[in-house]
Formats: sequence, C-alpha cells, structure tokens
Amino acid sequence: MKKSIFALALMASVAACGAPVTDAAPAGDVASTETATPALFADLGGEPTGPVYRKAKADTLAVSGFDVVSYFTGEGVPVEGSEEFTVRYEGYDYRFANEDNAKTFIEDPAKYAPAYGGYCAWAIGANDGLAPGDPQIYKIVDGKLYLNFSEDVATRWNKDVPGFIAKGDANYPGHSADEHYQD
Repeated sequence: MKKSIFALALMASVAACGAPVTDAAPAGDVASTETATPALFADLGGEPTGPVYRKAKADTLAVSGFDVVSYFTGEGVPVEGSEEFTVRYEGYDYRFANEDNAKTFIEDPAKYAPAYGGYCAWAIGANDGLAPGDPQIYKIVDGKLYLNFSEDVATRWNKDVPGFIAKGDANYPGHSADEHYQD
C-alpha cells in the first residue's frame, strides 16, 4: 500500500512538473523563477567545425563573452560584449559591445572568431592539447586572433609563432566539439 501511494505521488509530481504553463505571470511580476533565454541579434547557423572553448559543456558562450571584433578595431583592446548583441555562429554565442561590431562579425564571422575555437594556441600547437584560452592574453597574426592560457605560455608561444601555428592548424581539426568536457 505504501509503495502504491508513493508511486501515485511520484507520478503526480512528474505530471505537475512537466505540465505546460497556462497562466502567464502578470506584467511587472518579478516573482517568476523562469530563466529566459536571451534573444539573439542574429543566428548565422552552421555546424561546429571543431571544439570551441566555453566554461561548461552545456554553455554556448564563446570567448567568455568578449567582443571578438573589438580586438581588431580602435585601440585593439578587448571589451566584454552585451547579451543584447549576441550572434550565434556554428552553434556558439558570440557577444558584441555594440550593433556595429555585431554587424561586422555577421559579414565575415570566420575572420573574427578566434583560432582553435579560443583554446590556447600554444597548447594545441606544442602538445596537441586543449587548454582554455584567456581572452585577455592574445595576439593577432596575419589577421587572425590567437588566445593563450597565460602570460608565461604566451612567452613560450612567441618564441616560434609560425611553427606553433603550423602545428596547431594541423592538430586542431582532429579534436571533437565535446572532447574537452568529460561527464
């Protein structure tokens, strides 16, 4: 009898949790606990061509939310992007500080997306490994953005940039999109 009551209670809980919401919260009601997915400024579609570094496997935010166009404009100082100007490219979300930068990215996303999906350029070149790239430790080489794990690692990378790029270009395509993240 206890098992039957427990089973009924469990089924009722599952049904209640999975039921569609029929009553919308009144306008201005801040008591809602539902997480809203930010609207995209643009969705360029496409499938991932390789792994893109993000903080968690389920996360889609690329380059820790930094505006990748900002590396190439003005003073070349990276700035954080805004949710308002989020562009999805190959399944990942890139944020931009303003509408102009978002539009610039839309025109040629491959030009601005970081090499090796934002993973450390030295690690992929030297060790065929995936290590997080720090958006504030970067170098632009031949119009392409490369990130490194730390200042110390960037110093090692700078000793043979062309060699590490050649090795990285050969190594990166062999990695799968979720390889870095083990459940």
